[in-house]
Amino acid sequence: MLIALIARDKPGALEIRKANREAHLAYIEDTGVVAQAGPLIVDGEMAGSLVILDVDDLQAAERWAKQDPYAKAGLFGSVELIEWKKVIG
Repeated sequence: MLIALIARDKPGALEIRKANREAHLAYIEDTGVVAQAGPLIVDGEMAGSLVILDVDDLQAAERWAKQDPYAKAGLFGSVELIEWKKVIG
């Protein structure tokens, strides 16, 4: 099942993002469930994340999201998990 994780950074948290980026990217690689991912951009700056997870169920996506180094560092002001259906691409 594909799940879209849409996370918005807390205001003024760019340094938290930068400090935890390497661990976040390693987590993505190590877990092997990320189909696509990238930062959300606002006014030319990273301001959140869009991650497409390929997992068994919503609970697996929730577990993945909680263990993300960005989440553990307190980067996000909000996180939304939504089932997603790939149609194009």
